[in-house]
Amino acid sequence: MVLAGEVSPYQVGAFLMLLRYRGEDPDEIAGLVEAARLAAGLGQPLPADLDWPSYGAGRTRGAPWFLLSALALARSGVRVLMHGTNLYSSGQTVPNGLAALGLSPCESLHEAEDSLNESNFAYLPLSAFAPGVDYLLRLRQLFGLRSPVNTVARLLDPGMAPAGVAGVFHPAYIDVHLGAAERLGRSRLLVLKGGGGEAERIGPKPVVVHRWRAGAGRDELALPALAGGSEPASEDLVAVWRGLAPAPPACVATITLGLLALDTGLSPEEADRRAAAIWGARLG
Repeated sequence: MVLAGEVSPYQVGAFLMLLRYRGEDPDEIAGLVEAARLAAGLGQPLPADLDWPSYGAGRTRGAPWFLLSALALARSGVRVLMHGTNLYSSGQTVPNGLAALGLSPCESLHEAEDSLNESNFAYLPLSAFAPGVDYLLRLRQLFGLRSPVNTVARLLDPGMAPAGVAGVFHPAYIDVHLGAAERLGRSRLLVLKGGGGEAERIGPKPVVVHRWRAGAGRDELALPALAGGSEPASEDLVAVWRGLAPAPPACVATITLGLLALDTGLSPEEADRRAAAIWGARLG
């Protein structure tokens, strides 16, 4: 009813803030995701291997190094569908990062399908495939508070990919994501408390990732800290991508997340080794 415009703005505000007050529940989030997917006309699979939501709004975010990780995975043959909005981020946004690299967001699901077929990568702004959800997400400007729509957007999976990664800002949302993924019939989802709420592994610090796997349930993996340099002061995505500036550990470390979501039989050590090889091969 909300997404069909059948209720008043006052009812929308009361509904979303009541959900926030009560706390997020996997059953309710799954229902909201199903309603949002239905309203957006989602349901046709796209040629995507990995779903990658990007809705972080961390105040300390700098450059979106996870974007380079996703592009490196795409260069290696993994078809990555990234979607989201960085409306509230104080750092460099994904669309700005794409523009600096000479790439463009897709304007429709059809364009995303073409981009995945041509380059193994596509970025879909939320407004391009679920404008109703985008509108609800923008109400944060009015409320001054986060609503459950933030979690719903992360779980939309517009391409119905067999695997996904997701970052959350607070550990409490990990269980909500995994529980909703189970109820929605998702095949595989990896969730972690990531930098700025993004699916990004910083690298120099150990981190625990949590996975849902259909038929196997949940598990946790402890990923070790990676040795390497510090974050580059320039924050220059293009220079790092082209090998003209040292890459922060996050570039390789985040590739590991995608590999562990795609292949649940990989050990963290083997995934890190493969991630390093994929990052190095991007220039080939």
